Amino acid sequence: ISKVLYPSDNHLEGKLLRLSQQYFMVSASCQSIIRDHMAVYGKIDNLADKIAIHINDTHPALCIPELMRILIDDYFYSWDRAWSMVTRICSYTNHTVMPEALECWNEELFRQRLPRIYQIVQEINRRYHADVLAKTGNWDLANRTSIIDNKVIRMANLSVAGSYSVNGVSRLHSDILKESVFHDFYTVSPEKF
Repeated sequence: ISKVLYPSDNHLEGKLLRLSQQYFMVSASCQSIIRDHMAVYGKIDNLADKIAIHINDTHPALCIPELMRILIDDYFYSWDRAWSMVTRICSYTNHTVMPEALECWNEELFRQRLPRIYQIVQEINRRYHADVLAKTGNWDLANRTSIIDNKVIRMANLSVAGSYSVNGVSRLHSDILKESVFHDFYTVSPEKF
């Protein structure tokens, strides 16, 4: 899994390896953070008060569903309690204004390689879509901000939905994100930007 960093992803095997590498690194990091936190504090309830995870572009975006998995499956948190914690822990910096460069995964490939994480991403998507629809009443806006769309999982959308703060690499870049790339998200949650 670690022999080739950033394998070519113009074929199925390369895509599967890249997704596996991203999940492996994220899962190991999240588990290490929680293990260290538990060693110091002996409890997980204060995790969001003591740690911050910064998603530096979309490669580590899987930390959002992985944290959810750990909190729900290992610590028996309810969905709402886990989501509240995750969205107070994670922040996101976007590195590109080109929509075609935003990382996406084929939904079926993702489901086959990461079945539990896929279930969690589906539920994040369902709830986020419902929240946007309830907040705005705009079905098109809710669809445009969906994490799963047209059999594709959009990692930038996952990163924005699961983070308390979103920015670009500069003030100008951050302004462009608000005005174009993530304008729909900005209209729903301007406080994040």
